[in-house]
Amino acid sequence: MTVMTTVAGGDGADSIDDDDHVDEIDVDQCYEPIDSAQSAPHGSSERTVELIASKEEASGQRLDQYIALKISDLSRTRVRKLIDEGMVFVDQSPGKAGMKLRGNETITVTTPPIEALEVAAEAIPLEIVYQDEDLAVINKPVAMITHPGAGVTSGTLVNALLHHLKGQLSGISGVARPGIVHRLDKDTSGLLVIAKNDLAHRHLQEQIKRKDAQRIYMALVEGTVKDAEGTIDKKIGRHPTKRKQMAVVETGREAVSHYRVMQRFTKYTLIKVQLETGRTHQIRVHMASIGYPVVGDLVYNTKQTGTEAARRKLGLIGHALHAFQLRFRHPVTGLLLEFESPLPGDFQSMLQALK
Repeated sequence: MTVMTTVAGGDGADSIDDDDHVDEIDVDQCYEPIDSAQSAPHGSSERTVELIASKEEASGQRLDQYIALKISDLSRTRVRKLIDEGMVFVDQSPGKAGMKLRGNETITVTTPPIEALEVAAEAIPLEIVYQDEDLAVINKPVAMITHPGAGVTSGTLVNALLHHLKGQLSGISGVARPGIVHRLDKDTSGLLVIAKNDLAHRHLQEQIKRKDAQRIYMALVEGTVKDAEGTIDKKIGRHPTKRKQMAVVETGREAVSHYRVMQRFTKYTLIKVQLETGRTHQIRVHMASIGYPVVGDLVYNTKQTGTEAARRKLGLIGHALHAFQLRFRHPVTGLLLEFESPLPGDFQSMLQALK
């Protein structure tokens, strides 16, 4: 048995209409399950990671670069700070950021507890598509950040959840990320599932990791995609020099995206994309890597529409990427749940203009 819910355009089921609030600050987010053991949520305990630097992977690399590549939740800037604070040792001696590795070194990295953030509940508009005692499904608007971090403490989905789901959120992901099982980029709109208790959180995370949960997006990409459908199987990891960006790199993690052409325009193509994996910025990186970047993507689109001016001309608030379908099994009942959300107003208006 399947429960199918389609989100109505505009005012959806359980839509909450408070004063509009949009936070314009951008942060690095992704749509993959949050690993509580690796993400070091705010208020977490000290963590020590030991790396054995093989000659094949490490020879000739800078220490800070190697650590940032091997420990995915640590940026290069954060690694350098840890090194400066004496938290990184190479063969039991304090490391230096610029030292070149030879291979076969033992590297020990200790991250201290992160001070808990004070995250306030805020009466931000929130469209709750579905909820029961174990979970909620949210239709996230474009321009909303998923959770606090990187200097952002208000205006996020978490701030809204703390208001609308008072005390009903799982604590697995820490103080700053209550109930957050997976994320969407700030400029990506669409469906997210939220856990209300730890049992539901773990079960939903496992479904995503096992690829049992189905996530399908609609995207408008620049250029005319020739093939009716295709699969992009390219590893994704941190960009070697631009640490806030991702890239197709041989040292990255497995990433697979399946796409299908829905409609072709003169200069653009509307596609449906199903994720087999959920790497940071996966669709945006993959489509750009084959020459069809997402329209309005300010990070990975180096063609005509990758600027704020182009966005305004097209009438877009964010980039043209929307998580329109989410399918998973209920963590308690086992019931198959499927939800769909129509394209947001700016996306629909743009497509009408192109037609």
